[in-house]
Amino acid sequence: MCLRGKTILPLVFLFSWLSLPAQEADSTRISASTTLQSPLDSTSLDNPSISSQMNGILSKGTDGKFQLKDLEETRKSDSLWMKELSKSADWFTAMYAEVQNLDENETLDIDLPTDTLKARLAKLNEKTPFNIAYNPSLESVIKSFLVRKRDLMERMLTASQFYFPLFEQELDNQDVPLEMKYLAIVESALNPRARSRVGAKGLWQFMYSTGRIYGLNVSSYVDERNDPILATKAATKYLSKLHDIFNDWDLALAAYNSGPGNVNKAIRRSGGYKNYWNIRRNLPRETAGYVPAFLATMYIFEYADEHGLKKVNVDRPYFETDTIIVKNTITFDQISKLVDISKEELEMLNPAYKLNIIPKIKGKKYVLRLPVSKIGKFVNNEEAIYAYAKKELDSLEKPLPQLVETKNQIRYKVRSGDYLGKIAERYGVGVSQIKRWNGLRSNNLRIGQRLTIFPRKPYYANTTTKTTKPKVSTEAAAKAGKVHVVQSGDSLWTISRKYPGISVENLKEWNGISGNNLKPGTKLKLCECSS
Repeated sequence: MCLRGKTILPLVFLFSWLSLPAQEADSTRISASTTLQSPLDSTSLDNPSISSQMNGILSKGTDGKFQLKDLEETRKSDSLWMKELSKSADWFTAMYAEVQNLDENETLDIDLPTDTLKARLAKLNEKTPFNIAYNPSLESVIKSFLVRKRDLMERMLTASQFYFPLFEQELDNQDVPLEMKYLAIVESALNPRARSRVGAKGLWQFMYSTGRIYGLNVSSYVDERNDPILATKAATKYLSKLHDIFNDWDLALAAYNSGPGNVNKAIRRSGGYKNYWNIRRNLPRETAGYVPAFLATMYIFEYADEHGLKKVNVDRPYFETDTIIVKNTITFDQISKLVDISKEELEMLNPAYKLNIIPKIKGKKYVLRLPVSKIGKFVNNEEAIYAYAKKELDSLEKPLPQLVETKNQIRYKVRSGDYLGKIAERYGVGVSQIKRWNGLRSNNLRIGQRLTIFPRKPYYANTTTKTTKPKVSTEAAAKAGKVHVVQSGDSLWTISRKYPGISVENLKEWNGISGNNLKPGTKLKLCECSS
């Protein structure tokens, strides 16, 4: 729909920052109404005329904020709704804990007679292809949500006005039941940057490997699992494929959570039953509470008025936004200062950028989404903004992290003090992944061991701050034939004193020793050599 000559779409349809056709269309729309500067390159950034322009345009006012000239006179404030959506991180934690720890035996005092619930569930069953039938477990979950998570459900009712239009369109495109939109509430509490303890991310909680199968790319800077549009497209395709496998939407839901393999095992262990409630006891515990949580959410949304749940009705459930293709690396901090927009708002509109940095990478196109009231400021002062960003980034003591594509691997050498958890944290991966990549059966490591790692986040190569190792006296090592035979009473310290230039750390590293105990007769290498 259109309003006063501007393109107006629901918020979620404006999240196409990584969809290239949309980028080009947005850029064209901008150029029709605003004078675009010529494309920048490294030479133009150093142009004296641009530096002069920077000094003239990028000046600070009395309040310390940058005063950029703009062609627009007014701005409609979306801050209240932006703030409402930015709270979703807390909601995800609450929902995740609820699904993980459902207590179906808990007795709750709520005015919901069992007969009334049965009648309502029967009506729901008529409207949807899911198998919705009363059972005491489902009743317990519904009452738990209504009593213990009432505030969470009311917030979901409000936030859903922003996201459900996108979900419904994509679900319809793949012939997936529209009620599947409630799955995103169970999965992420409508938080585009949600991350589970096992590494699933985004509104639809894709694991890395599944996301890659469905076209969601991940690099040091960008995680498309956090992109609402791309992730929703991928989720609907995945759900459709799971239904093709099981021909049952309840089982497709269970497989979405635990994987098709676990559902097939549960079917076998139950003797061939294919009704979710008949195989439920054979599913992983988390999945056993997953489908009831989905059905409970559906019930609460359908009967919110009957239970007095209040949502904040949104008169205008959209933001007027536009995008621009970024020509050079720029950070959210810089955009926030220069265009006078909060970092929280930038994160909300651009959740796919993991480090709050929009990179410039050859062969890739990345875009920045801004409210239409801010896009003019950026476009009208584009060259000066990039020049300022480059000057500031060049002055940093540490460079920005080097881009590490996730398809690339590194070989890591285990050092003294290393353990799997520490290495995993450094590279943004899981301990179990490192063990799988290297065929490790335990968590034990030895100094000098080489590990294959596929990094998930940027890391700094030891190119600028290398530790200088003590030079080993080749003469001393030669005299001993490069080997020392441990005698009774020897210690690492006394041995290191016998060979100038060799430290205790050297002996440990070269011989894979983690402690200080030595056994008489042991042969210790006196150099970093094979023998």
